[in-house]
Parts: sequence; C-alpha cells; structure tokens
Amino acid sequence: MSIAATVLDRIQRVTQLPKVSLHEPTFGGNELKYVTECIETGWVSSVGEYVNRFERELAAYTGAAHAVVVSNGTSGLQVMLELVGVRRDDEVLVPALSFVATANAVRHCGAWPHFVDSDIRSLGMDVSKLDAYLREVGEIRVDGCYNRRTGRRIAAVVPMHTFGHPVDMPALMSLAERHRLEVVEDAAESLGSWIGDRHTGTFGRCAMLSFNGNKIVTTGGGGAIITNDAVLAKRAKHLTTTAKQPHAWAFFHDEVAYNFRMPNLNAAMGCAQLERIGSFLEAKRLLALRYAEAFRDVPEVSLFLERTGTKVNYWLQTLLLAPEVASQRDEILAVTNAAGQMTRPVWELLYTLPMYGACERMTTPVADDLARRIINVPSSPQLIAGVV
Repeated sequence: MSIAATVLDRIQRVTQLPKVSLHEPTFGGNELKYVTECIETGWVSSVGEYVNRFERELAAYTGAAHAVVVSNGTSGLQVMLELVGVRRDDEVLVPALSFVATANAVRHCGAWPHFVDSDIRSLGMDVSKLDAYLREVGEIRVDGCYNRRTGRRIAAVVPMHTFGHPVDMPALMSLAERHRLEVVEDAAESLGSWIGDRHTGTFGRCAMLSFNGNKIVTTGGGGAIITNDAVLAKRAKHLTTTAKQPHAWAFFHDEVAYNFRMPNLNAAMGCAQLERIGSFLEAKRLLALRYAEAFRDVPEVSLFLERTGTKVNYWLQTLLLAPEVASQRDEILAVTNAAGQMTRPVWELLYTLPMYGACERMTTPVADDLARRIINVPSSPQLIAGVV
C-alpha cells in the first residue's frame, strides 16, 4: 500500500465518515436563543450586553485582567502593535511559518515583518536561535533594539502559537527583556492552550484571539484583545470604537481611530460557544489520541503532540511526515481530498509571498523543512460522538 493510501485509510478509521471537512463549527447550545434575543430586542450592533458579557467571560477564562472584543483577529493585532509603540518603518519579528494575517497586521501599521525560524518542538518561534541572531544583528540604543543591517528599529516580537501549540513563552519573555522588545502574542489559534497554569496570551503585553468560523469557539467572525494592562485595555476599546467620547447625544471623536468593535450578535454566539468550551476541548484531546493510535504503526507519519509542561487545545490535528516521504505530501493531499477527507498543507512560508520577499529574515531551515512535511487532518470536535 502506498503512503498516500495508508494515510487515507488511517484518517477514515478515525472519522468513520464518507465525507468530512477540516474543521466545522459546532452548534447545539444556546447560540440560537442568544442571537434571537439580540434580534428581538434590536441590540444587534456593537453596543449590547452580550458584548460586555463576552469580554468578562473571556477575561475570566484566560485569566487576563481585561478583554476587548473586535471585528477580527487581524484588526486586533494591528491595534495592539500600534498601542505598544510600533511605528512606521519599524521592524517586527514574526514567524516565517504563520498565517498571512500575522505579517499583514504589521504592514497595516506601516512597519515591516522580519521573519524568524521555527522550533521543531513547538512549531512556533525558535527562541534560542532568535536570541543568537539578535546578538549578531541587533544593536541596543537609547530607544530600543536596532537592526545593524537596515538601521531600522526592531520594536516588537509576535510569537504565534501554531495550531494551538504554545511557544516557549518564559524563554521568549527573557529574550524580549534582554533585547528591549515588546511582546504581542498571536494567540489566534490557542484559546484553551496552557503553559503550566497560565493560558497562552497572558505572557506578553497583550494578545489577540480569533473567533473565525473554523476556530474552537466561533462568533462567525471576530476576535479579542486580552491584556493585564488596564491603560492599554482602555485605549484599545477607545481606538476600536472610532475614538468617540461618551456623551448622551454628541459625536465628538478625539483622534483618528477604527470601527473595529464586535457586534452584539456575534458576541451572543460567542457567549454560547464559550459555555461549551470544556466539552469542545475534551473531544479534541480524545480525537488526538485516536489519530495517534491510528498512526502508531506507520513509521513514516506521526501526530504532532503536546510537549511536557503544556496543555494543547489541538485546534487542528497535525500530521508530520518523515523526511523520506515529504516529497509525497501533495500526492497524500490529492488522494485524501479526492476521497472526501479534507486535508490541508501548512501555509506558504511568509517570506515566499510576493509582498514579503524582500523583507529581512534569518535563515529558516526548520520552517522550510516543516512546510514540506505538515498536513492538517479533519479536526472537528463533533467527530467524537457523545462528547459535544
């Protein structure tokens, strides 16, 4: 049996369905009830009790002091970068292996992404390699770290927790202190992932969560900024609400800002989804165990599992092909998708995209290697019957 046929067989053993998507939203709780209440009362826009409730409950769940819900993760990340002081023509360290939104948010600020290699243990930033790299190319000045090659300030670092697997945040925070960098976490994929007893997104100055339709908790579209900084949270809410000063009737805006707030309709769905996050996560962990068992006797393929000291949400179940079969990745993708089992490769490395080809980057051998070997497989929690 070919490796493509073997992978298809093992996926089908787990899904037990003739056709299955990569990740579908899971409804069946109070979503309809809460959304209907919004419609019946007329509170459908960005002001409403569900917006306030969702913010409170997100903060409570993650352990952050504050949450500010926004229209999507990209807008939230852009605002956070501006709030921590990223300026036009600064550089921001981002992983080469990430969804394009991570780099796009940097460019929306007028800054430039500077690409970093991956750690094979986490799929996220390689902190030790980044430290050595910054010692080589970085220069500490009065107002921060500068790139010796370009003369631009390196203002911030944005770790992204790939598929829910946490970056080594304690090590990254130490690095950021040494090199005088702000830390803004891209936690779009990691709601429900922990490092020890701390939720991802609570290590840096602030973090972004995403609630797109394919996330563990969805609001259809939307995101949130979480932070322990009360001043930053207040500014985030002000800037994402067109910088309008509170008043009974007057429309006074005190700076150029954004219309980035999440509508009450979406927040209502989010409240219902968050009520069930425990069962979603339980199902995903069980699904990971089933995939791990299904591929146990396939030496060319392994499921990427959480490392010691972390608890992962397993947002997207991730197969890692052995190097000797990496060249067959596209054949595996073709065979599985043709059979109705949706699989996907990882994103194109950001430095290979036309708008980012000239950006600064370190050598990225691990990211290059992972890009050839990663395949995401069906990951919806409802594949585990009776849990959600």
